[in-house]
Amino acid sequence: MRSLSALSGGLMQEVGAVVIPARLRRTALYRTMVEVTLRFMIEYVGQVEGVFPSEEQIARNFLLKKTAGHGIELLGIFAFHVSPIWVLAALADATGAGHKLISEIAGALKEEGLLDRDSNFESIDQLLDGLERTSAHLAQTLYLPPVDVADLRRDWKTLQRQLPQMPVGSKPPLERLEQIWRDLQASAREQKRSVFMVSSLMAVSAATHVPANLLWLSRVAGSAARSSGKLLGETLLNHYVLALEEISRTGFLEYWRREFRPYLKGAAEQFDPGRQSLTERLLLRAGRRASPPDPGGSTL
Repeated sequence: MRSLSALSGGLMQEVGAVVIPARLRRTALYRTMVEVTLRFMIEYVGQVEGVFPSEEQIARNFLLKKTAGHGIELLGIFAFHVSPIWVLAALADATGAGHKLISEIAGALKEEGLLDRDSNFESIDQLLDGLERTSAHLAQTLYLPPVDVADLRRDWKTLQRQLPQMPVGSKPPLERLEQIWRDLQASAREQKRSVFMVSSLMAVSAATHVPANLLWLSRVAGSAARSSGKLLGETLLNHYVLALEEISRTGFLEYWRREFRPYLKGAAEQFDPGRQSLTERLLLRAGRRASPPDPGGSTL
């Protein structure tokens, strides 16, 4: 395993240096998801020395941070556009009176190191600027990908252009947004989890169960602008309410297990003695080729 890790990691490192444009290799996402992983394979598993500068040390708890420690938060960052943290903040800004709620949501992001603790955030534009400033820090210190601020900003700008065209009463009441936020905070306290972790699990659930055309607020707003009677983000808000009720009823771990059941089942099946692995099939095939033919067997 060490030899294979050193050789394959080294090969990917060299091929990447030639094939992948330097501009892409300098991005925070590439350094987080590819470069640091390759270094771990080469240096810590393959035990190859002298490839990387010694002053650049990888955190010893790399694997823990990559898997168990930040697994849910990692998925929450990828699905940030459907996280209640983002959706509630965007809808609160859209109402024109949600500065206090946005400030509270920013506090939860500060607790995760996603925003500067010494700055104030009372609008989505300020929130996006803050996420942009800290994304590089996030990638370098936590080995997590930066939040895709560019996509969030495009979605927000599109939503802002569509808001004036929407029928009166199509924006959700601020009181409802605040109630969902209070329920989210209460659920986090009850389950002894951070608000960001609970919201990340809810984001993964929303991305799985909510139709794709309802996952981006700007697309929902475009549909609401063309017809009356549709409440902006109603499907997502309803899903959040149901998810919080279910988490409260079953508990955080049980809800997590149910959402990830297909992936957990697939992982467990890899250890089934009756399941033939690719390595086993290759070895059996090689063994059959290496076996001498039976002299008494038929030639047909």
